[in-house]
Amino acid sequence: MKYDIAIIGGGPAGLMAAMRAAQLGASVILLEKNPELGIKLLLTGGGRCNLTNNVQDPRAFVAQLGASAKFLLSALHKFGVIETLDFFQSRALPTKVENDNRVFPLSDRAVDVLNVLVKELKKHEVVMCTDSAVKKIITRDNKINKIVLTDGQEILATNYILATGGKSYPETGSDGDGYKWLKEMGHALISPKPSLTPILVEADFIKELQGLSVSEAKLNLFQGVKKISSASGDVIFTGSGLSGPAALDLSRFIEPKAIDLYLEVDFLPQLELSVLDKKLQQVLKTSPKQIKNGLDGLVMPKFKPVLFKLSQVDGEKKSSLISRQERQSMVKLMKNFKLKIKGLAGFDKAMVTSGGADLAEIDPKTMRSKIISNLFICGELLGLAGPTGGYNLQICWTTGYVAGEGAASGLKS
Repeated sequence: MKYDIAIIGGGPAGLMAAMRAAQLGASVILLEKNPELGIKLLLTGGGRCNLTNNVQDPRAFVAQLGASAKFLLSALHKFGVIETLDFFQSRALPTKVENDNRVFPLSDRAVDVLNVLVKELKKHEVVMCTDSAVKKIITRDNKINKIVLTDGQEILATNYILATGGKSYPETGSDGDGYKWLKEMGHALISPKPSLTPILVEADFIKELQGLSVSEAKLNLFQGVKKISSASGDVIFTGSGLSGPAALDLSRFIEPKAIDLYLEVDFLPQLELSVLDKKLQQVLKTSPKQIKNGLDGLVMPKFKPVLFKLSQVDGEKKSSLISRQERQSMVKLMKNFKLKIKGLAGFDKAMVTSGGADLAEIDPKTMRSKIISNLFICGELLGLAGPTGGYNLQICWTTGYVAGEGAASGLKS
C-alpha cells in the first residue's frame, strides 16, 4: 500500500507531524524503531514532561535560542506556545506554570502528554508501526522513492517526514541515523554536538563537592579573559564537574575543542562582594566557635572543607581570630570560584543535540527540504537548540506541526 505521508520517528516532533497531517486528511504511516512510541518524551522533565515554556510572544521565545532561531519565527506564528497550550488543554490535559515559566501537565505525568497524542493519532487513523527500524532511504532524481525497513519491507509514500531526533539519550534509540541519511541525500550538516549536558572540570578537589546543590547560583563562562556567557539557576556538583539547570544551559556555549575555558561560580549572587565581606566580618566577630563549625547561613557544610583548603584557612581556628587576608580570600572564593573546564559530558548525558541540518537548506514556512523535494525535516534534526525549561520540546511541537501541515498541503501541489 502507498501512503500519502510516511514519517520516520515516533518522538514528540514525529507524533505532532503525524497528527497534523492526518487532521488534514492525509493517509499517514508512522515508523518507530522502538517497541513503544514517545520513549524520549516520557523521560523529559524527570518524567513530569516540561512540555513548553510560557514565553508566548514568538520574538521573545526566539530571543532565548540564539541568532539562527529566527528561522523559527514563521512556524511559531503558525503553531507557537499559545497554540500548543490550547492543543493539550482542549484535549483534557490541564497544565500549570512553575518557576522560570516552565509548563507541566497538572498531573505531573509525562505519560498523560503522550496519551493525548496517541489518542489523536488513533482518532485520525494513523498507522502506527513500532519495532520498525529503517535500513535505508532510496532516492532518485532528488526525490525519495521508498523506505526500506530492516526486515526487508518497503514503505512507499508521496511525501516523507524525517523526525528521528538527534544523538542525545542514545538508550532511547537516538543514534544519529537521521544525520547519516540527510548527508547521504546531499544535505549539509552543522556538526552535531551534545547540548544541555554536564560540564566536566579539572580539579583535584571536585570529588569532595559531589552532591553539593546550590540554589540560584551564577555561572560565568570565560575563554582566557574574555567573558563568553553566563547563566543563573540551580547548580549541582558531580564527581567530575557541574550539572543542574544553570550548568546545562551554559554548556550550549562551550565548544568541545576550545582551549583556555574556565568557569567562575558565584555562590551568593544576591550579595555584592563588599556586602558579603562585611557580612562575613560580622559573623566571624560574633561567633566564638571554631570556623569549621561556624558560617551557618553563608557557607554550605559540604563546601566548607574545600573553601578552607583553597583559602588556606585552618578549620580548627576560632572564627574571631581569622585574619583580614584569610577573610578576603574566602569571600573571593565564594564570589569567584574558578574551575578549569575539561570538556562536556557526552551524548549519553545530553538532554538535546545542537547542530544538525543546515537551516539554509530548509523552507521555514513548511519544513520542506530544498534538496529533496518530497522530504520534510523537523524536531531535533534541525540546527536548533534552546536552553532548559521546555524550549526544546516547543521546537519539536512547532516544527512537527508545520512539517505535517506542509507535507499534507504539498499533496495538492
